[in-house]
Amino acid sequence: MAKTAAKSTKSQACWQQKLKYVASSPYLYTHVFVEKAQGAVLTDVDGKHYLDFAGGIGALNVGHRHPAVVAAVRRQLDKVTHTCYHVAPYEGYTEVCRKLAEVTPGRFPKKAVLFNSGAEAVENAVKIARAYTKRPAVISFDLAFHGRTMLAMTLTGKVRPYRSGFGPFPSGVYHAPYPYAYRRPPGVPAESLTEYCLAALEKMFVVEAPAEQVAAIIVEPIQGEGGFIVPTPGFLEGIRKICDQRGICLILDEIQSGFGRTGKMWGCDHFNVAPDLMTTAKSLAGGLPLSGVVGRADMLDAVHEGGLGGTFGGNPLACAAAVAVFDIFERENLVARGHKIGQIIKKRFDALAKKYDFVGDSRGLGPMRAVELVRNPKTKEPIKERDARWILERCVAKGLIILKAGSHNNVFRTLVPLVITEEQLTRGLDIFDEVLREFNPT
Repeated sequence: MAKTAAKSTKSQACWQQKLKYVASSPYLYTHVFVEKAQGAVLTDVDGKHYLDFAGGIGALNVGHRHPAVVAAVRRQLDKVTHTCYHVAPYEGYTEVCRKLAEVTPGRFPKKAVLFNSGAEAVENAVKIARAYTKRPAVISFDLAFHGRTMLAMTLTGKVRPYRSGFGPFPSGVYHAPYPYAYRRPPGVPAESLTEYCLAALEKMFVVEAPAEQVAAIIVEPIQGEGGFIVPTPGFLEGIRKICDQRGICLILDEIQSGFGRTGKMWGCDHFNVAPDLMTTAKSLAGGLPLSGVVGRADMLDAVHEGGLGGTFGGNPLACAAAVAVFDIFERENLVARGHKIGQIIKKRFDALAKKYDFVGDSRGLGPMRAVELVRNPKTKEPIKERDARWILERCVAKGLIILKAGSHNNVFRTLVPLVITEEQLTRGLDIFDEVLREFNPT
């Protein structure tokens, strides 16, 4: 893959060192070895530039090396890099929790707790829900992605590559159907899909997991790795109602959909649904590892002292970066910027769906948009894995890095930094169009 990068001596040397010393299990979208990055552009070790439509898999909504983030981290470097919050706390941790409590939805007292990764946030959100409800079971959804640690992986609704070969898995986890409008169950009309999925969820209480034993339902407002699937109208609202009726904690996983990614601050803002607990990570700290659980204060305080934490959770450098990110969003109005970017991408992707028979669907919210490619528009048979790889490689060769997703790895998605210029955005979309013009499904 990415033969253009493999031609140079330096890139070849990097690749050979990777083969020698790095485990083969981490998947690589490209063979591009990055030397530096700024805004929405990556530069490799040979000086070639790439437009970045991946954004560190959604972790760089403020862009690479935003000057305010860099300055904040440099200032913090001159003070303290680590104490462990449990040993000697610091103001940055409190400030991030305060800002999370202020900007997340819900008219109730809120608190937050910080960790390192999205998977950690998910696992701890489940721990909080179990401690509060005194119940064991958790329900997630088909095609969901919640992380790679053991419980988060069990909550994830896709076997390959995430779960294959890693069992046995923790008990008490159940999966319900998510309303995938483009691939509805046979015989279910579009207008009945929400009702179908909510009824299937209710049925689980009868045949698999009694409601009085369910601590939480965890759901992505817009599925990420599942293929940028937007739920049908009324679905999230229906889950909120079920949780309220059954005394179940609603956890919204906003790790990928948060921080302006959908054209609103949070994905759930499109549906006017407030969670009991929310998980956040990725763009929270502008590329530094930081995650959090934020939500109802009474739920977070239901955990005994010492029950949550970790050595590096809420590291001072990451907290400084996160405070800067909140300021950037307000000062540069990045949520509105994301909405505008989303309109541009939607127009182009909708045009691709009309232009090419193999573009079966164009979907998303704001700049969190995707197209799904198929071999046959009538049967919706997905393109083959080798075809998806070919598209990725051709994009890289032309100077664009873009990601795939979906249950069949046939969905191409945009996670562009919200600071991308319109010229850069247009050029990247042009490259993608050029590649699809050359594409012929096998």
